[in-house]
Amino acid sequence: MAKKNKDTQSTESVENFLKAVYSLEQRMASDEDRVSTNALSEMLSISAPSVTDMAQRLVDEGLIDYQRYRGIRLTDQGAGIALKMLRRHRLIELFLVKELGYELHEVHAEAENLEHAVSDQFVQALAAKLGHPSFDPHGDPIPNAEGVMVAPTLLPLSELPIHQQAQVSRFAAEDNALLQYTLSKGFKLRSDVEVIARDPFEGPLTVVIDGSTMVIGHTMAQNILVEPQ
Repeated sequence: MAKKNKDTQSTESVENFLKAVYSLEQRMASDEDRVSTNALSEMLSISAPSVTDMAQRLVDEGLIDYQRYRGIRLTDQGAGIALKMLRRHRLIELFLVKELGYELHEVHAEAENLEHAVSDQFVQALAAKLGHPSFDPHGDPIPNAEGVMVAPTLLPLSELPIHQQAQVSRFAAEDNALLQYTLSKGFKLRSDVEVIARDPFEGPLTVVIDGSTMVIGHTMAQNILVEPQ
């Protein structure tokens, strides 16, 4: 039993590592950029030497391309595993909200635990139960069963041109307090939104959300992604 638990923990560590690399890669300006060990250390809350040890191990398994002093990139095989975990995570989040009545700020931590425990058969059944959805409750795209993920081109509300009509498409806030506060102000997916005034130097914005006018901070606006109409 102890060996089984150790193997399970090892598998979870690999899956979390690959998912973190994928997440950081998506923030890169260029496909040629590499993820730094320091960025992974911060995201995973582990030491830089631990990141290096894991990287060297996953090179041997063909899951990443690691170059000392230059950083890390996923191989096709590693990206496939990362997308598989994202699919599990986002389907579970949607199920928790739609079927079990979880609040949006509650689902991430729960899904982090459950995504490693469920089987591929369970994930297939979950997707069918939910009608093979394309987006999770935060508005993030869900990879399909083949690992293909189509993400729309979105713009932070903080950068939306004045008087440009748009629709709320994703909540990017990773901080639960910020997410809760955003939701409390009346923002929800597919809400109609328009910026009617913006103070300079990252000052507050005056916005109209579903017909209601309010003033919000720049940080909140940065974490609300919209699709211009």
